[in-house]
Amino acid sequence: MTPQEQQPGGAAARLLDALLTRDPYQRIRLAMTVLAALLMLCCIGAMYLAVAAGMVPAWPVHRWALVCSSGLVVVYALIRSGYSRRWRDPALTLVQNVTAMACVAAAYVIAGQARGIVLPVLAVILMFGVFGLTPRQMVWVLVYGLVLFGLSIAWVQWREPQQQPLALAAAYLLMIVVVLLAGTFLNMRAHAVREKLRRQKAELARAVEQVRELATRDELTGLPNRRFMMEMLQLEIRRSQRSQHSLLVAQLDLDHFKAVNDTHGHAAGDEALRAFARTVTRCVRSSDVLARWGGEEFVLLMCNTPAAEGTRLLERVRRAVAASPVALPGLATVGLTVSIGAARVQPGEGMNAVLQRADKALYTAKRQGRDRVVWAPGDAPE
Repeated sequence: MTPQEQQPGGAAARLLDALLTRDPYQRIRLAMTVLAALLMLCCIGAMYLAVAAGMVPAWPVHRWALVCSSGLVVVYALIRSGYSRRWRDPALTLVQNVTAMACVAAAYVIAGQARGIVLPVLAVILMFGVFGLTPRQMVWVLVYGLVLFGLSIAWVQWREPQQQPLALAAAYLLMIVVVLLAGTFLNMRAHAVREKLRRQKAELARAVEQVRELATRDELTGLPNRRFMMEMLQLEIRRSQRSQHSLLVAQLDLDHFKAVNDTHGHAAGDEALRAFARTVTRCVRSSDVLARWGGEEFVLLMCNTPAAEGTRLLERVRRAVAASPVALPGLATVGLTVSIGAARVQPGEGMNAVLQRADKALYTAKRQGRDRVVWAPGDAPE
């Protein structure tokens, strides 16, 4: 015997798995079906109590109970076997409601003096429909129920006019109409609440996505921001350490950017940053990640890239920036150049260390005259 089998409750758990399966969706469908079956069995029991009290003849109740029980078994088998998954409603909610109402209508016909037990059973059946049917289906059930019970009451009055006064039959019909209308109203209210919750959930998801975008995107350039790049760096450094693939980090800084702001204003500086971001984005590959690090400084992450290929890519970026003057408001243009410091992640090296080396290479490029690419010592391609 396994330890799981020896644990208290193990047999009960296995029995539930056998009855309801382990599929969470199937368990919900089957649990609701079993609950509906138990309620119908209670109705059958009530009918047999009426038989015991001498209010109903036994033989029609026997046949009625057999038909009802057989229907419950068929519905359970269809859901438990998974066959019902072929249909639009795998839980067979509409089918169960329609057949249960037919059973209740039949009970009304044969119940004789015990017909009063039908109304609470009908109300319970409709409670299941309130949460499981669409408003259109519920309206169909309403019409179906009115016709079904109208015919049942008319049949009883025609076959047994002396057993039930017409006023009592009218009272039964009125209460059945009230129960059906109340169930339909509650279904529509429940559907409206579900739709409202669904819309609120969708709106919340959109708001969360907007917050996430604001937290990881630079509002001015639309590029990933420093926070996002730090997370990406840590992730890619760990990945490169495992795979032994080359990982390159470059820091890009616009040359003399302060002069652009001082001469043309901050609006022109913002446009220059946006234009620079667009130019670099067109030059890099889809697998590369370009982020705004702060001010006029950017960081470029190049995954699985040898240093020689990285040099060609960075030189392409440098030339493209120099060849793309920025049009400013008022028909003015300004030329931009960029200084780039690059480093290759060394075995066992962390994020801060490689960023510091790339930063030192960037300042070397600045000291050497700007508008150039400089590698950290020992990282330049041979």
